[in-house]
Amino acid sequence: MKSSLGLRLGQSLTMTPALQQAIRLLQLSSLDLQQEIEQALDSNLLLERDEGESAGEDTPAPEPAEAAAEQTAALELREDGDIPEEMPVDAAWDDVFDDLPAPARSGDDEELRDFLEANLRRSTGLHEHLLDQARVAPFDERQAQIAEFLIDAIDEEGYLRNWTELLAEIERALGAHTEEVEAVLCLVQEFDPIGVGARDLGECLRLQIEAMPARTPGAQTALRLVTEHLALVARRDVAALAKAADRPAEDIHQALTLIKALQPHPGRPFQSHESEYISPDVFVLKRNGRWTVSLNPEHMPRLRINSHYQGLIRRADTSRDQQMLKQHLQEARYFINSLEARNETLLRVAQSIVEEQRAFLDYGPEAMRPLVLRDIAEQLGIHESTVSRATANKYMLTPRGLFELKYFFSSHVQTTGGGVCSATAIQAMIKRLIAAEDPARPLSDATLSELLLKEGIQVARRTVAKYREGLGLPPSHERKPPA
Repeated sequence: MKSSLGLRLGQSLTMTPALQQAIRLLQLSSLDLQQEIEQALDSNLLLERDEGESAGEDTPAPEPAEAAAEQTAALELREDGDIPEEMPVDAAWDDVFDDLPAPARSGDDEELRDFLEANLRRSTGLHEHLLDQARVAPFDERQAQIAEFLIDAIDEEGYLRNWTELLAEIERALGAHTEEVEAVLCLVQEFDPIGVGARDLGECLRLQIEAMPARTPGAQTALRLVTEHLALVARRDVAALAKAADRPAEDIHQALTLIKALQPHPGRPFQSHESEYISPDVFVLKRNGRWTVSLNPEHMPRLRINSHYQGLIRRADTSRDQQMLKQHLQEARYFINSLEARNETLLRVAQSIVEEQRAFLDYGPEAMRPLVLRDIAEQLGIHESTVSRATANKYMLTPRGLFELKYFFSSHVQTTGGGVCSATAIQAMIKRLIAAEDPARPLSDATLSELLLKEGIQVARRTVAKYREGLGLPPSHERKPPA
């Protein structure tokens, strides 16, 4: 084996930290980006928000009358009760003054409080709610232990999962027999909400039906359906249910209406709920006959280098503090450049999408053009992965509504005239045809395929079924009203 030394030229792409950061920021949603910015501001000394001149320089000096009023208020506070010269470090103002005035609340604070109260519901959790009922239930000490074990095993949806394993664990931990555990479970299943502690969906629905008054219309038929024919109930196959239960179709419809009103997740009302709102990343408006695109300024905070700390950096100084400042300066520059590159890429991609989908903005979903990531990448001279990252979890607000950027990309279907049609446009056509159908004679998938063919769209029946299911529309036999 002979070793030798040679020189070879080649090209390679190196993922520098700056490039990695730019790629990561590009694919973040607006909410994640705001969190990333706050984290960068908290961890980097040289990074700060660009909010213009400091408030201290622009704030005018108070007028003599205002200063006198402030001094008078301070003297009045002093006369109400003297502040002791020595106070514990953990003392509160309430410990010194008996009647402090309530803090003034601005209109913005009141609106924020009302918003949070309206959109955030903090209620007692499901486990706490069940434990409160168990404490007042007529349990002896052993039954109370079993009940607490069972309640602890109930998940957030209100179910007891993996009953066989749970039963074995209770028997091993408490030495309880199967009959004893099931007896306590029956008592727990009588707690509020009805249906809690069920081991499967059928039992959950059965518990709720059994808790209804005996004369509830359709209750007996519904109880038999959820107990013996739950799979057919899920398919809403009225004919099969009528044959299996030996009941007329009218009774089946009545029972299905009752079952539909039940709660399949009894624990869900006890979960904290906060309304989620989507803030658009891009605005699209038509001005002077042209569609214009702009970024949401709320998602583009202006950042800058802190001039004070930057002035402390000395090139020749190699001390530890200087090394830290230099590192923070480099990271701050990288972050600002990556943020600007993200905004520029997002704006270019959005502009290109709007340019391609002007017909959609003018005429609606049926005018949507086929578009794939490669089309935008070729127009902008960037990689498809960059377009994919730029459109991930980003939203565009248009006069036709709020859409995710991914919505504007769809596959195409050949038309009879030799052209292509977007899958989104076909879905809009299917939705239009179903909305205009005769309720007594709903259109089948095969009929929809024939109607689309008359409009020049050649789509197979199974493709129509796939698009219809994507729209959340039931098949024709389920859209037909009961006789």
